[in-house]
Amino acid sequence: MGDALLFMFAGLVVGGVIIGAIAVLLRRKGDGAPLREVRSEMLAEKVRTVGKLVGLEVHAKEITTSTKGWAWLPPILLSQAKIAMIFSYEKQYFVDLRRIRARDVEEIGPGRFRMSVPPVEGTLRLSDVSPYDIQAGRILGLLDVIQMNAKTQRELMDEARYQATALFEKNDERYLNEAKRSITNQIGALLSLFEVQVEVVWSDEARSAVTGEMSVEPEVTRKLTGV
Repeated sequence: MGDALLFMFAGLVVGGVIIGAIAVLLRRKGDGAPLREVRSEMLAEKVRTVGKLVGLEVHAKEITTSTKGWAWLPPILLSQAKIAMIFSYEKQYFVDLRRIRARDVEEIGPGRFRMSVPPVEGTLRLSDVSPYDIQAGRILGLLDVIQMNAKTQRELMDEARYQATALFEKNDERYLNEAKRSITNQIGALLSLFEVQVEVVWSDEARSAVTGEMSVEPEVTRKLTGV
């Protein structure tokens, strides 16, 4: 026991010497470095509790062309190049676990329960938008192509929403089924750790996961405004 304590003490001493030497070297290096003051300020903060259980996340790109062009593109550009718009989306399919109440859980046997979960919801984000020169095969800068103002921003966002609705409504049933299967498996796997079996029953409440409000990523906002 005494030898063990001695070795432990010796190890602490050696470790302290090494850490001290490293600190001295770093301090000397820092003394010779040019002074630089870095300041950062939080402009906004939004904190809220969430109870999302995400079953599926979809990343999709939609390439849209128009034979008549778009109203917000300059005519001179349309005459020189065939422009497509690439919209990038991210969508999550989830259930809000905060909505589950005691009345939604029913015991059907020893260690076996039936749980009614709320319907799957969806949140959609526009993660990127870029003009694409089909003839040259290259991505163009958004502000290099489109003269941005309130009207063109609104028209561009309307087009993005329209394309998102068409894209996700076409595949929404498949996405919903995959999300339900994933959520059911996640709940079952978690409760099995407590030796509990659960039968998941999906609520009949009408709540669509099809595209509703679309949020815009900050990077897209910066591209639209040039700020």
